[in-house]
Amino acid sequence: RKPGADININCDEIEAHRDLIEKAKIFHLGTLSMTDEPADSATQLALKIAKEAGCLISFDPNLRPPLWSSEEKAKEKIRYGLERCDILKISDNEIEFMTGETDLDKGIKMIIDEYKIPLVFATYGPDGSKAYCNGVEAYEAGFLNPNTVETTGAGDTFCASALHHVLKYGLEMNEEQLHELLTFANAAASLVTTKK
Repeated sequence: RKPGADININCDEIEAHRDLIEKAKIFHLGTLSMTDEPADSATQLALKIAKEAGCLISFDPNLRPPLWSSEEKAKEKIRYGLERCDILKISDNEIEFMTGETDLDKGIKMIIDEYKIPLVFATYGPDGSKAYCNGVEAYEAGFLNPNTVETTGAGDTFCASALHHVLKYGLEMNEEQLHELLTFANAAASLVTTKK
């Protein structure tokens, strides 16, 4: 829906909860709260507080084109997140949207090279996911669930599961840990599709 559901928070509310942000280990953001004011300014303030507190910054563009006034505005806000994150979860359509590249491996490498993001998760829906961690790559096939009802929330579930592993292992993971992470996150994302 337009405006999105995430636009009602404002800077005063962020300041009132500053301590929660400062205590976080990971601060996660997406662009859905950046489509309109006052939430865009509040999101930027929360991110500033998190960066100053030393939180790891996790970013999921979560592109929803109908919510944006223009494609260029969406790209501007996605670039804002890419420039500031330590962890990126990005989907196949978002890779193509940001790079114009239909070869997703080339597209994700363009993003990694430009923004120097230490840990990247690229999701490909039922085709699985890849992880890139400081030169180490891993791929795991998706779990094709015959009981899929709806895919809403699969990307968010994947991301939450991946961040669980970041809390477990840290930002630097070896190939075995990346495979474990992807298997767990793919399975969780598959399970969440079995209900509305």
